[in-house]
Amino acid sequence: MILNRLTTLRKSKGWSLQYAADRLGIAKSTYAGYESGHRRPSLEAIAQIADLFDTSTDYILGRVNHQDPQSDVDPSVPFMELTDLSYLNLSVDGLSLSKEEMQQFIAFIRAKRQLEDKAT
Repeated sequence: MILNRLTTLRKSKGWSLQYAADRLGIAKSTYAGYESGHRRPSLEAIAQIADLFDTSTDYILGRVNHQDPQSDVDPSVPFMELTDLSYLNLSVDGLSLSKEEMQQFIAFIRAKRQLEDKAT
C-alpha cells in the first residue's frame, strides 16, 4: 500500500484524521495507523477507503497511478487484461510474443510503475 496516498487523499478533501475515521466508522487511532503504516487495513477496509475517497482499491494499493483509472479510458475500445495470458495472442513487428515475453513485458510495466511511484 502506498501510505502517502491515504494522507494525500484525505488532505485533498480538507478532512481531519478524526473526520475520515468517523466516515469509515473506525477509531481515529486505527485510521492514523493506516496512514502511518503501523496498521494494515483489511480488504474490506481498503474497499471502504476507496469508496470514501472515490477512487479505486488499485490506486490505494499502488497498482495504478491515477486516482480514477477509468477516466481516460475510451468506452468504445474493449478492455483487455494483459495478466490473463491464456486468452491473448499478441505480436510485435509481425512476430508473435511467447508467453515468457508477455510475462517479461508485464514485469517491466510493474517495475516502471513502482519506480514512478517512488519518484513522486
